[in-house]
Amino acid sequence: MAKQNPDAARLKSIVQSFPGVSITVLADLMADEFVYGEISRVSREAPVLILRHRERTVLPGGGGNAVMNLASLGVKVFPVGVVGNDDPGELLMECFRKERIPTDGITRLKGLITTTKTRILAGTSHSSRQQVVRVDREAAVLSDGQPATKQLVKAVSDQSAKADALLVSDYGYGAATPAILRAIRTKAGEARKPITLDSRYRMLEYARVTAATPNEPEVEEALGIKIGVDNERLFAAGKQLLQRMQLESLVITRGRDGMVAFEKNKEPLVIPIFGSDQVVDVTGAGDTVIATFTAALATGADTTSAAQLANLAGGIVVMKRGTATVSRRELLATVDKYAAAKKS
Repeated sequence: MAKQNPDAARLKSIVQSFPGVSITVLADLMADEFVYGEISRVSREAPVLILRHRERTVLPGGGGNAVMNLASLGVKVFPVGVVGNDDPGELLMECFRKERIPTDGITRLKGLITTTKTRILAGTSHSSRQQVVRVDREAAVLSDGQPATKQLVKAVSDQSAKADALLVSDYGYGAATPAILRAIRTKAGEARKPITLDSRYRMLEYARVTAATPNEPEVEEALGIKIGVDNERLFAAGKQLLQRMQLESLVITRGRDGMVAFEKNKEPLVIPIFGSDQVVDVTGAGDTVIATFTAALATGADTTSAAQLANLAGGIVVMKRGTATVSRRELLATVDKYAAAKKS
């Protein structure tokens, strides 16, 4: 098991290079809706709390959160996906436009519901708000061969020709699939640009992508195993995924236990979490990790440096509430803190 301390100057140089790269993101786009209220009283109709509505925010979720993280890091990002011709879909488009993210790769489909995850958060005027329930409105899954998927292939192919990397964010809704990726490769050829993958349910169906960033439960589900606290089983699982998916590198995230990076013909690299392990909110943390990891690879960074930066970015975002992003300035400051901690 290798241990390594990447040079802080090298890490900062990579982060400072982010504005010089562009990344195409093929993604299942969804809306993360947060409804905030204060506890008013108990209802007479049923033994439930009544919340006095205070505010509502809608942010890009799913692959859209990876897009927002890339933009926050200074990367030129081009999202490709579909949303419904509805209110959540329009609010997502507004979020992208506000950050000057191009939206011409996003198709608005009439009759499609934009997948929306509504979180109701309650509290009092003198306490923090806690999530009490989540309501999911899910879009119908797109099937391969539909006109919309053909538009996705064209949009990604056109943009990938001038991008430095492709990020595939597959949440299972049909806008990012193995079939679409195969069609893109057939059309664009085998250009040697990084392709990174975050697939919740079917990562083993993807082959010959550059890298993947699953979390530990996703690895367990894909391989039909239980890892628990058995590091040797974790290392064996990582090596198995490298071989079966023909990956160049793999990062398995482990929450408060940090992450483990794998490369062909190298020992697994354990990267402990940096900062507090008292996590505030893990919503969208995986999107932050793959966004940062992909941005680093797009600059030409090695796997170790890319994974270290992804780990630092993940440590920042889990200390924020809700669907959050990490800025380039925050990441640079955290690299400085990391370097200082290593010296002490």
